Amino acid sequence: MQTKTSGLTLRQARSYLMEHGDCPVDILDSRVAQSWRRSLAAGLLPGGPAMAAEHTDAAILRQSLARNHDLLSHSQPVMEYLFDQVRHSQNVVVLADSHGTLIHSLGDACFLAKAERVALSCGASWSEEHRGTNAIGTALAERNGVEIHGAEHFLERNGFLTCAAAPIMSATAELLGILDISGDQRSGHPHTLGLVNTAARMIENRLLIAGSRHHIRLHMHAHPFGIGTMAEGIVSLSDDGWIVGANRMALSLLKLTAGDIGSTVLERLIHERFQDILSFQKRRSHLASQVHLQDGTVLFVQIHTDVSSISLKLPSSSLNTQPIHDDALSRLDSGDLSWRQAADKARRILNKPISLLIQGESGVGKELFAKAWHDSGVRYKGPFVAINCAALPESLIESELFGYAPGSFTGAKREGSLGRLRQAQGGTLFLDEIGEMTNAMQTRLLRVLQERCVTPVGSSEEIKVDFSLVCATHCNLSEAIERGAFRSDLFYRINGLTVQLPALRERTDIEQLTVNMLDHIDPDRTIQVAPDLLKALGRYDWPGNMRQYASILRTACAMLESDELSISWQHLPDDIRLALLQASKNEHPVTNHFNGQDSLNLHEISRHAINMVIDNTQGNISKAARILGISRQTLYRKIQAK
Repeated sequence: MQTKTSGLTLRQARSYLMEHGDCPVDILDSRVAQSWRRSLAAGLLPGGPAMAAEHTDAAILRQSLARNHDLLSHSQPVMEYLFDQVRHSQNVVVLADSHGTLIHSLGDACFLAKAERVALSCGASWSEEHRGTNAIGTALAERNGVEIHGAEHFLERNGFLTCAAAPIMSATAELLGILDISGDQRSGHPHTLGLVNTAARMIENRLLIAGSRHHIRLHMHAHPFGIGTMAEGIVSLSDDGWIVGANRMALSLLKLTAGDIGSTVLERLIHERFQDILSFQKRRSHLASQVHLQDGTVLFVQIHTDVSSISLKLPSSSLNTQPIHDDALSRLDSGDLSWRQAADKARRILNKPISLLIQGESGVGKELFAKAWHDSGVRYKGPFVAINCAALPESLIESELFGYAPGSFTGAKREGSLGRLRQAQGGTLFLDEIGEMTNAMQTRLLRVLQERCVTPVGSSEEIKVDFSLVCATHCNLSEAIERGAFRSDLFYRINGLTVQLPALRERTDIEQLTVNMLDHIDPDRTIQVAPDLLKALGRYDWPGNMRQYASILRTACAMLESDELSISWQHLPDDIRLALLQASKNEHPVTNHFNGQDSLNLHEISRHAINMVIDNTQGNISKAARILGISRQTLYRKIQAK
């Protein structure tokens, strides 16, 4: 915690700054002095307003919220807990993204009005270049926790605030955002920065654990009872032993830097063989193992995994093994070979001026694949703009894509519109169902891709654009070209690399895919699918592919009782349960021995369904009755009637 500088000293320092253009030596806190210099260099004046572009428009804010979905999801419960600690003390708890834009806040009603007068609200930028010295912007610049009190704020109009902010770092040491508490300077508390720092660590740990569901996690501390506390270190390991993520405490305990993540094998750091630690943990999972670092330091560790079976391929004789891919595409990989081959091909053109065309049936996850490809490249901080070409009305498609000049047509916004293509500047443009685009729009799009310029509707000005292009379609574009429905020159422009995503019925990873989906649907519980049902799900045709399967699992999770953790037949919607039973019947048809024909009457179908369900439930009559939707007495009668 820094020592508060007196009001008189700050006034003298500010006068000196304005007179001499620099801060006086040895009067201000060094970080405040550095921040004042940066604020002055940005063109700000203490008595002046914040810089222009201090507030983002609604479209950019939506993009930031979408881009920071995981950060926001894991921060909200921590922010609510944090706000409970400072409630009724004229404070607001704020979350900002990595650019200093506020994306979520909670505050006392009596203080919110004051906060909003200085734009301490969602969409406002509190970076130093826009707001001068302030806890959010200065923590962003310093990448460290900081307090800014009263007149330490560079802009005098923010002098009524006292603020404490801490950075939120990713498992790979990237700055994700800033957590802040701002309040009336008269109600400042000396422990606020410590509270914010602790809350930021909670968010970091939640993000690390959520992002490591398919890795081995090593939880560590200098004392065995420190594991499981806020002070524990957490390391995420690939299945061949490379450190692919770590929280700040783990880096400190292991004496590593952020640059060591992704380039260090755990066995280089400890004397023990990792296989021995794993073997011990399998036998005594409730106990911590003792390990020795190369310098003799003793640590206690526990292994955690969220995957039922992990195959370790730890390097023993050779430590030159390259780490496996650890990117957004690999996090979607659940083991299907054809999907993995598509991802490997797409990964080869990352960060290159080559367009990607994704083909596959509706619902196979083309947009999910495209977003992961974007997040795996150097443009991941830029926008990902998705456009469904089939869903845009023909009358609006031109203005929607290319934007329009102010007043260019009746009903146009006074300030005009950027258009979706320009919104993708610096990021990735994803054109879904491009095979449904009209010929006129194909012609205009081709010109944009050739010249990398956009001309808005109602304007003659050509505006440069820079984005990666990903297109997707379920259509056969070659056949569309033959019919004259799709331009061949546009096809050659978008077809830098084509990958084909498999339909769900063709995939071999249904079990792991189900685990991943359930993790996403209900991350707070470890939900499983009954083995007999999982087999039936794997045999089903899934005409709606991944989209349909995810919907069914989401519904089944909603049907679970609070104490249930296993999805069974009775949790499925009636239509899909009957479809699965019918699919199993078709795979094992029963011959009608009464007339020698293959067709089944109602009695035979009923008898077969009852036999199959009883077999699948290993003779559990109560469970079989629930699956069939009848009482146990009725089921007994039907069994006896057979």
